[in-house]
Amino acid sequence: MRAIPRLCATTLVAAALAWPAQVAHAVTLIRDAGMEHALSKLARPVLNAAGLAPGQVRVLVIRDSSLNAFVLDNRHIFIHSGMLLRMKDAAMLQSVIAHEAAHIANGHILRRGVNAGMASTVTGLGIALAAVAAASGAAGSAAAGLGMGVAGSAERVFMSHTRAEESAADTSGLRYMARAGVPPEGFNRVMDLFRGQEVLSQGRQDPYARTHPLTRDRQRAIKAQIAALEGQTATPDDSAEYWFARATGKLSAYLRAPGWTLPRVEGSRTRDIALMRKAVAYHQMPDTARAIAAADELAAMRPQDPFVHELRGQILLESRRMAPAVRAYERAVELAPDNAMVMAGLGRALLAADRPDEAREILERARRRDFRNPRMLRDLATAHARLNQTGMASLVTAERYALVGRFKDAELNASRAEGLLPRGSSAWLRAQDVISAAEAELDKRR
Repeated sequence: MRAIPRLCATTLVAAALAWPAQVAHAVTLIRDAGMEHALSKLARPVLNAAGLAPGQVRVLVIRDSSLNAFVLDNRHIFIHSGMLLRMKDAAMLQSVIAHEAAHIANGHILRRGVNAGMASTVTGLGIALAAVAAASGAAGSAAAGLGMGVAGSAERVFMSHTRAEESAADTSGLRYMARAGVPPEGFNRVMDLFRGQEVLSQGRQDPYARTHPLTRDRQRAIKAQIAALEGQTATPDDSAEYWFARATGKLSAYLRAPGWTLPRVEGSRTRDIALMRKAVAYHQMPDTARAIAAADELAAMRPQDPFVHELRGQILLESRRMAPAVRAYERAVELAPDNAMVMAGLGRALLAADRPDEAREILERARRRDFRNPRMLRDLATAHARLNQTGMASLVTAERYALVGRFKDAELNASRAEGLLPRGSSAWLRAQDVISAAEAELDKRR
């Protein structure tokens, strides 16, 4: 059977998946440890300048070719892959992060009456993203079930900003950029992407233009603020362009055909990024020998880089080379012991190697650090099932369904878990939480 390479993408509000879409409905998060690490490197100085803790605010990518970025609460900044791939340099991407960080720091989300802790739970994030799916008009029964009225409300509550809020976020975001050593002119280049959007009908506008009102007055004000900041920008970080090229290079290699990527890899910013893109492209073809050869050369070049070993482990695992895949992931975890997605990869490899007890242990550690990965939850449920821990398998399955917006299935599995788990235990209480939240959401849809 043809091997299919997989970026850890997750269709939320419809289905969980890794690289290839199985059922492509609604909001699809692209989860990849190396890409998210690169984005965190770019976000850190901006978030620090905004007075936000970098470890508490995640930058996540949604698979969508349109241009948009938004915040749901004070812990997540979402950027569409289409927007990320339209960025030409680090300053443009960091300006988007700075602007969305300003919405958080200025309390714009809280003033809409959104529970700031909503997305801090499995079910809460599922509900929030279901609302975003409905607001964006995404297909799929889960989104459609919210109804047009709720969809309009969701867009107003979660994503849209008033002109006053946009002006405040512009001012604050530009100030954060200057403090962080990011050239403020990058924000003006982002605005140029949306020139003329205001004259289009709403259905033809990019989502960013609908949720972030654009006017000539606003653009004139931005240019004036950029001019006023001239000479006040802190010393820039020389590594920013590297991390930008690494994030966008990996994303591009996953989303575009190998025939597009391979002729362009030698134009990559550095040799290691070229090898990374080549390994991904060959794996997509699939050309296993060349993919592994590129990954091996990359690992030899950057032996202390956990995300290089994680990529190598993924290619080996999906090429059904279980033992070397486990070793590659173990090295990645050794180098990045706190990274939940790297741990999840090791758990998947251990599960494939028929070592379910070890897999369950590492996957539990990953879940405690980051529950936002349905693929990890599916693997954890499988590990519990193989160990005949039926109650825990049902609970984790319920949490996965809640995260992807399948609340009826979540309620069913949580009810099953409730009857199997010790009453009053922490796992039993987790099942109760899923049941309560799922029932409340289903009641809203009736």
